[in-house]
Amino acid sequence: MPIYLDRHELKGLTAADVAEVHLKDLELQGHYGVRFLTYWFDDTRGTAFCLIEAPDIQTAMRVHDEAHGNIARDVIEVDLSAVEAFLGRVSDPSPGSPAASAKVDAALRTIMFTDIVDSTAMTARLGDRLAVEMVRAHDAMVRRALHDRGGREVKHTGDGIMAAFDDAVAAVDCARSIQQAFEAFNLASREKMTVRIGLDAGEPVADHDDLFGSTVQMAARLCQSAEPGSIVVSKALRGLLDNRFRLADLGSRPLKGFVQPVPAFAVAWR
Repeated sequence: MPIYLDRHELKGLTAADVAEVHLKDLELQGHYGVRFLTYWFDDTRGTAFCLIEAPDIQTAMRVHDEAHGNIARDVIEVDLSAVEAFLGRVSDPSPGSPAASAKVDAALRTIMFTDIVDSTAMTARLGDRLAVEMVRAHDAMVRRALHDRGGREVKHTGDGIMAAFDDAVAAVDCARSIQQAFEAFNLASREKMTVRIGLDAGEPVADHDDLFGSTVQMAARLCQSAEPGSIVVSKALRGLLDNRFRLADLGSRPLKGFVQPVPAFAVAWR
């Protein structure tokens, strides 16, 4: 059966309230051949997200309506493997003790793109075999940093990697670690390689039909706009960082797919 991810506006509710609402869905799901797989709740923003296996959207929403009346504002169809790559878990939150103080994953994720600068020219200069070896070196350095900082690889883009992080600080730490690794690589290697990195943070269901659609698009465009060897982050991500990072205001820049110029910030990594 198809799997759907929905988004609810639940301002004023607590984690315990949302857990109770979820239990009501579970009690009714069998009557309609629906299965509620898990949920996420952001108590700061008052948003909740349900992962549902159902014959169709209408049936899934009917269970919500009859169980508690909290109908989702947005619903998208998703692939389970993509949900796992972005969000990490597909199981109900562990019950807290007491329930009122239980902390539920907010589903807010940071998306990072890396991009090898001038990869086409590198292939033309080195030939396919050596260029592939350089890409493998890139992959190894990025994946090592992801492993150390709790990032998940979502996909390989051919000349870069898209990754997701539960924690914004860990994501930017990872980006800094990647740039430091490439600096060390270039000091030891005859062939040099430079990367640019872009990051944004957002919710899984927003104003696009794709999982993390607008966040992925923003992170990718910021990466494309970044200077070689730099890290560029969005205004949304900047708001999630503490003062351990030094950021330079790059002003607003036009990005493909965005109507208004987008504020951007460079992260110092040396």
